[in-house]
Amino acid sequence: MGRWSEERVINAAPDESSLAAARKLARPGPWSDSGSNDVLVWGKCQGSGKTPYQVSVDIVAPAYRCSCPSRKFPCKHALALLLLWARGEAAEASAETADFAQEWAGQRAERATAKDRRKSGEASDPEAQAKRLAERQALMDAGIADFARWLTDLIRTGLAAARSQPYSWWDGVAARLVDSQLPGLAEQVRTMASEVHGRTDWADHLLLHAGRWWALTKAWAARDTLSAEEFADVKAAVGWATASADVNDTEALPGPWLVLGAHRSDDGRLQQQRTWLRGPDGTVVVILDFAGQGQGLATPQLAGALLDVTVARYPGSPPQRAMFTSAVASQGLATSLGPGCTIAQALEQQSAAVARSPWRDRQPVLLAGVTILPEDHGWLLDGNDNALPLMDAPLDSLLALTGGHPVDVFGELEDGRLRPLTVVVDDAVVTP
Repeated sequence: MGRWSEERVINAAPDESSLAAARKLARPGPWSDSGSNDVLVWGKCQGSGKTPYQVSVDIVAPAYRCSCPSRKFPCKHALALLLLWARGEAAEASAETADFAQEWAGQRAERATAKDRRKSGEASDPEAQAKRLAERQALMDAGIADFARWLTDLIRTGLAAARSQPYSWWDGVAARLVDSQLPGLAEQVRTMASEVHGRTDWADHLLLHAGRWWALTKAWAARDTLSAEEFADVKAAVGWATASADVNDTEALPGPWLVLGAHRSDDGRLQQQRTWLRGPDGTVVVILDFAGQGQGLATPQLAGALLDVTVARYPGSPPQRAMFTSAVASQGLATSLGPGCTIAQALEQQSAAVARSPWRDRQPVLLAGVTILPEDHGWLLDGNDNALPLMDAPLDSLLALTGGHPVDVFGELEDGRLRPLTVVVDDAVVTP
């Protein structure tokens, strides 16, 4: 593989700020143990911490790995290393590949081989598969034990002390969780680092999640006693992904599936799209789509659309994640989302869902006859005079659409608030 041009490196940058930061690091001083071969470029960059960041880049099928906490992809360190290599100022050809780069390349090759085997239908070696599973579980066991000790220290020293910690303190914990193949927990810890500084109710919020995390460590330790559904929820919470190939042929639930609503999020590193569907028998599922920065998400389904498609559900407690298992065809638009519930009933539904799976973050609910109130950041008021605060709500749009009249609202009940995704106005399902 030939050396990249600087222009190609620049084109790989996720944004201008990353490139500007990379240019500052693109000098030999901070770098050590750099090298390259026909496939990889690697090096160590000394940051503010004691341990230099380990950077590896696959230059044939471009992919990047860095041990830094950045959510940019590629990060400034990977870009700086590539700039140095492109200029011939570092990472010269080396006969011996650095251990960290070789390990990363080996993991990628192993995943690619497994993917090819799944595609071709080739049976995996059961013995080798069992060995890999045992090794992964041992790694995750050690990570959970380390996380439990961190939680113990967190509570022993007091939540107020946690709020004074820098982001790097939280990110260090998250990095150890990633290394232990617990990415789901790592993402929760990273998110908490921002929330303890941005929320007025940070102490209650942190205490709630610390309790959930502690319960998760106990559930993991007792995983042999859990039902298949309960263990599936625990696996999802810690970030142990279920391959779509393992789900695709398990079932084919026919439609028509009604699109209740959808939501997109972007944390700067990963985009997510959640599409909530309801089947003919009332089963509610969620389709999850992901895309890296700079990549396009799947085309969103129109709220209120009836889809002629079959779906298969991932293991876990309802409402389950699902995937399409046939081509999607439209059967027209619905004029309503069906019967809704009161706010009290919605809270009862969420309570029951949390009882089944304490790690569940959100619950889909359809509220009937609620009025949008503009106070604070927006509230919903139902016919029983119960109210619920809104979150992430386009308040002006909601008020304009509803005109102060009671409407049906579908949304995600999360953290005691409702994120409105669709409203039913004049026999039409509308995204506000």
